[in-house]
Amino acid sequence: MIRFLYVAVFLIGTCTTGHSQKIRDFLLDDIAGQTYSFADLKGEHLTIIDFWASWCKPCLKAMPKLEILQKKYEDNGVNLISINADGPRSIAKVAPLVRSLGIKNIVLKDINNEVMNDLNVFQLPTLLLIDNKGQVVFRHEGYTEGDEKVIEMQIMKILGEIE
Repeated sequence: MIRFLYVAVFLIGTCTTGHSQKIRDFLLDDIAGQTYSFADLKGEHLTIIDFWASWCKPCLKAMPKLEILQKKYEDNGVNLISINADGPRSIAKVAPLVRSLGIKNIVLKDINNEVMNDLNVFQLPTLLLIDNKGQVVFRHEGYTEGDEKVIEMQIMKILGEIE
């Protein structure tokens, strides 16, 4: 019974934190060296933030699927911000990897994990959906084949396309 209570409190706390968190504007360089802020890249209605690393196999499987979702919903005011979490020792691998995967969206570098820490991201990949008020309204950790359908359902729900 006590174990159940601990699990219940943990789950309630996790859900509450994810849905009440407001994103703060941040500045990060992209893989080409240009600096962007969250305000520069956010979507009009919804922003997808995907945290990933070059060594994370599930991340690499998710990235092309997320880019497809972003393209599908970009006319609905949805934008994808891809944030790489590689450290100083492996950051040189990121640009060639992005090119090899055919990723076209802007990829930001969070080398010191400042944005990750600010948003309580502790696992890769982690995907956040941010509404137009800057609130985190959905959090998804990890990736297995088919998760993009769950994410798309959340996007549609947030955009008001489904109830």
